[in-house]
Amino acid sequence: MTAPKLPAWWEPLLGRVRGASAEEFFRVRAPDRAARPSAVLVLLGEEDGAGPDVLMLQRAATLRTHAGQPAFPGGARDPGDADAVATALREAYEEVGLDPTSVTVLATLPPLWISVSNFLVTPVLAWWHRPHPVHPREPAEVAHVTRLPVAELVDPANRLRVRHPSGYVGAAFQARGMLVWGFTAGVLSALLDMAGWSRPWPTDRVEDLPPQPEPTPTP
Repeated sequence: MTAPKLPAWWEPLLGRVRGASAEEFFRVRAPDRAARPSAVLVLLGEEDGAGPDVLMLQRAATLRTHAGQPAFPGGARDPGDADAVATALREAYEEVGLDPTSVTVLATLPPLWISVSNFLVTPVLAWWHRPHPVHPREPAEVAHVTRLPVAELVDPANRLRVRHPSGYVGAAFQARGMLVWGFTAGVLSALLDMAGWSRPWPTDRVEDLPPQPEPTPTP
């Protein structure tokens, strides 16, 4: 079967991510101790020639970690997963019902460490060549699924930096009622820069991170 033709907007992003270092995506370096392998799917698509968008979900407030946070589909590697690509596609299917045959995987990024969960996360960059409806398959894990247009992410009015109670300050985006921050925002910010999509924005706009939802105890 002939591979779907990529839209022109994939360049120069695709050329620049190959061979990029972990430091270009996330400033937190992985420790020497063992971390749990995991993967996320950074899935770019397009509808009706409107320009690229990225598939995002919002995690349920009942989770013990990352409760209520917007994120890429993904999770921890299972013993049966052949590699990071298999993990990312399996998790996306389990979380939002993504058909893996609708996806063309284009690159894997360097593994990045999330300190709060001790996950070593490999972002998998892919083209959604055949978009279809998706939805939360497990409401206890995923509260909402959406496609965020790149045009909204790069709008200077939607960009800021947030200050975590720990003192960490990092990139953030406000779009479609979601505040994207932390690991996800760091990866998005780097990809937007590499693609040449970023626009000048007020980097001196720093706001305190709003209080995060407390996980709801399960019976």
